[in-house]
Amino acid sequence: MKTYAKYPIAIVCIFTWIGFVCAISFMEAWLKFKAPGISIPLGLGIGRLVFSALNKVEWVFAIVILLTILFSPDDLPTAGNILFVLPLTILLLQTFWLLPALDARAQMQINGTSVAASNLHIYFVGMEVIKVCCLFITGISFFKSKKIYNEH
Repeated sequence: MKTYAKYPIAIVCIFTWIGFVCAISFMEAWLKFKAPGISIPLGLGIGRLVFSALNKVEWVFAIVILLTILFSPDDLPTAGNILFVLPLTILLLQTFWLLPALDARAQMQINGTSVAASNLHIYFVGMEVIKVCCLFITGISFFKSKKIYNEH
C-alpha cells in the first residue's frame, strides 16, 4: 500500500488552519489575561484585533480548500468534501453573527459599560472544537491509499 495526498494544497491549508485555531482560540485567547500588566480592557482590545485577523486568515484557507475541492477532477463528492461544509457553515456563523456580537460586547467593556452575562463565549468555543474536529477528519480523508503491485 502506498499513501498519497489527494489534495496536497488543501491538506496544507487544513492543517495550518487547525494550528492557527488551536494556537489562538485555545491558547492566546485566555493566556493573554494572565500576562503581567494586561488589564481586562487591554486584553479585550488585543483579542478583538487578533480574532479579526484570524477570521480573515480562516477565509483565505477556506476559499483555497473550497476551490481545490470544486476544481477537482473527481466526479463524485467524498465524505471529506461533504464534511467540509460544516467548518464553512461555522465560519459563516462566526463571521456574520458571533464575532460581531462578541466584538460589540468587548467594545462595551472597553468603554466601561457594564455587560450582562452571556453564553456567546461558550458557543464560540463549542464551534471552534467542532470546526477543528471536522477539519481534522477532512484533512485525513484527503490522504488516499493505493495498492501497488510488484511486477516481478
